[in-house]
Amino acid sequence: MNPPPIREITILPGRSRSGEPERFAAITIRPGDTISIVGPTGSGKSALINDIEVFARNDTATGRTILVNGAYPPEEFVRDPAHKPVALITQNTRCLADLTVAEFLTMHVRSRKIGDDDIVDRTIDLANEFTGEKILPGARMTALSGGQTRSLLVADAVLVAAAPVLLLDEVENAGIFKERVIEVLRIEGKAVIFVTHDPLISLLSARRIVMRNGAVDRVIEPDGRESDALREARRLDGILRRMREHIRAGDLITGPVGA
Repeated sequence: MNPPPIREITILPGRSRSGEPERFAAITIRPGDTISIVGPTGSGKSALINDIEVFARNDTATGRTILVNGAYPPEEFVRDPAHKPVALITQNTRCLADLTVAEFLTMHVRSRKIGDDDIVDRTIDLANEFTGEKILPGARMTALSGGQTRSLLVADAVLVAAAPVLLLDEVENAGIFKERVIEVLRIEGKAVIFVTHDPLISLLSARRIVMRNGAVDRVIEPDGRESDALREARRLDGILRRMREHIRAGDLITGPVGA
C-alpha cells in the first residue's frame, strides 16, 4: 500500500547551539508554499533543511522533530528512496557516473518503475527552461556545468521523483533562472524551501525563516509589504543576468546593459 499523500510537514522546535529552546511553537509547510531560510554563514540554515530531509525525530544535534500530516512519518518515507517525498539539491552536487543525460534519467525512471515513454524528453525540456546553457540528451553528466546540473536535478525531482517537497541549498549560485524555477514549482503544487543569500529569492518567498546561533530566530511573513523592494530586486537581477550573458559570450561591457 502506498504511503498517504502529504498534506503538511510540521517542524517542531529544538534548541540553539547554546542549548536554549527555539522560540516558535511549530512551522507548518504545505503544498505550494515557498519559503526561504536566511541568516549569516554558520547560523544553522543547512542543518534545518537536513532535519527536514532525514525526518528528524529529536535524534539530531538540533533536537528538532519533523512530523508528516501531524504524525511521525511512515517508515517508507525514511528508509525507501522510491517513496521519499523530499528531494534535497545542494550547491555541491556531483555526478560520478559517466552516463549521458538521457541514460541517467532513464536509469532513474526504470528504478521507479515509471511507464511513461516521454518522461525523459519532458524532463530535459523542463531543465532547459531553468538554464541558458542548453542541455542535450547525449551530453555526459560529468561534463555539465553547475547551472545545467542543478537545473536537471530540479526537473528530475519534479517529474521523475515527483517529490512534493524540494529543498534547494544555495542553488542560485549556479546561475539558474530563479523566477522560472519558483513559477514551475508553484504550478506543480510543490512546497519549496530555499537556503539562500539571494535577495530576489528571499523577496519572492511567502515566508522567511531567519536563523541565528543554530536556531530559528523568527519567521517573517511580508504579506505584500515588500512589493517595492521586490520590483527593485527584479530590475537589478535582470541587469546582472544580462551582464552575465555578455561576459559568457566574450563581450566587453563598456556601457549600460539596460534596466
